[in-house]
Amino acid sequence: MAVAALLTAAPAAGSEILRVGSKRFTESTILGEILTQAARRTTAAEHVPGMGNTAILFEALRSGAIDLYPEYLGTIELEILHHERADAALEQIDRELAPLGLGADIELGFENSYAIGVRHDTAQALHLERISDLAGHPELRIGLSHEFLGRADGWPGLARHYGLTARPSGLDHGLAYEALAAHQIDVIDLYTTDAKIARYGIQVLRDDRHYFPRYDAVVMFRRSVPQRFPQAWAALKALAGSIDTRKMIELNGAAELDHRSARDIAQSFIDRSGLGASRPSFRERLFGEDFARLARQHIALVLLSVAAASAVGIPLGVAAARWPRAGNVILGVVSALQTIPALALLAALIPVLGAIGTRPALLALFIFALLPIVRNTAVGLAQVPETLRQAATALGARSLVRLWTVELPLASPVILAGIRTAAVISVGTATIGAFVGAGGFGERISIGLALNDDQMLLAGALPAAALALGFEASFSVLEWAVRFRLRMSR
Repeated sequence: MAVAALLTAAPAAGSEILRVGSKRFTESTILGEILTQAARRTTAAEHVPGMGNTAILFEALRSGAIDLYPEYLGTIELEILHHERADAALEQIDRELAPLGLGADIELGFENSYAIGVRHDTAQALHLERISDLAGHPELRIGLSHEFLGRADGWPGLARHYGLTARPSGLDHGLAYEALAAHQIDVIDLYTTDAKIARYGIQVLRDDRHYFPRYDAVVMFRRSVPQRFPQAWAALKALAGSIDTRKMIELNGAAELDHRSARDIAQSFIDRSGLGASRPSFRERLFGEDFARLARQHIALVLLSVAAASAVGIPLGVAAARWPRAGNVILGVVSALQTIPALALLAALIPVLGAIGTRPALLALFIFALLPIVRNTAVGLAQVPETLRQAATALGARSLVRLWTVELPLASPVILAGIRTAAVISVGTATIGAFVGAGGFGERISIGLALNDDQMLLAGALPAAALALGFEASFSVLEWAVRFRLRMSR
């Protein structure tokens, strides 16, 4: 019942709010914010940035967790519709998406294709001009974004098409340019609208065998959106053709080079006021207008998951203390669950729950919070002196009465220490929930990684650290008060 309550506590997507998603890279974040602000002029709209890769956004769209997001035609054809070639017209793609309850429309006016790049010095030394030239240099260290490594139109197909035998390593796209400049890797994947290509002097290798398809930017949406939000849809349609390649590079540069927020960049674009605004201070970023919303989301994730874990974990700890054989099994199971990587667990829970966002994040946090609560409950009960149990029994207290009136109160400081540990762990783990659209301060961390923006990373990490310290201090005071009361009652 506690787990069910935890899952149903997650807010459902309300039809009165248009929810716009975006992927975890600079351009998608900016486009998502532009779409949101354009719609917000007529309709309540909300942007959920940094949700992850194509698969996560697609599932979010199908489940109704979001209503639309910016996507690229080549990605829709190869990753979603699983075409062998990406050469269909937008109208055909839209028709094929219709049975899924989805659609594609609003060509924004630019193409952002994949490309492969190397440093200029490497290109000159090895005479690299084309992607096919890489086949003669398997010693080069290749670092690729994780999505590109797994995409049908990414590295697997590219390696076959060009006969490349090197084994690439995966790294975040936002960090790839710095790694290339620092000579830690030699070859990276690029987006052709990346502003950092010129800044870092990267040689873009020619796709001489025409592997990469066209990636025209469009809006992918739920079929019901034009009917549910007619005014917002009209505002979004007005964006068609409004962003050419030069403008998109300029928008990306404002984020990646000038470190301006996606919200500020989008506002400048929507207002047609240009991109000359000053860079916000760290204080403005730290206590921005999203601070209260992110804090509420983060605290809610922690409190709901720890409360549910306590409701389940304390009875399990009691069982583990009373029946040692069952206790070995219980502790073994919760210990094993604790070893699952957080991102892997989140990814596994999305298809199980059929949703992204708050629900899989809450369930993952609940699972990770169980071990310290179960273990400390069992340890605390085991430390209750046997003489006190016997005294309670001699006074006529039955098993449950003795547990409730004697054993649990005496074990409560140790149990509270377990809940405190679970809460602090949950504060840190909750930041990962932003990668599946659960919000919280991890949202800023996700955006900071996408933009390679140290200040944005700190604007998310510092409040999360402060929350952890706050929970630690609060439970320490509560634990001291309980211990003091126990001493006074003796």
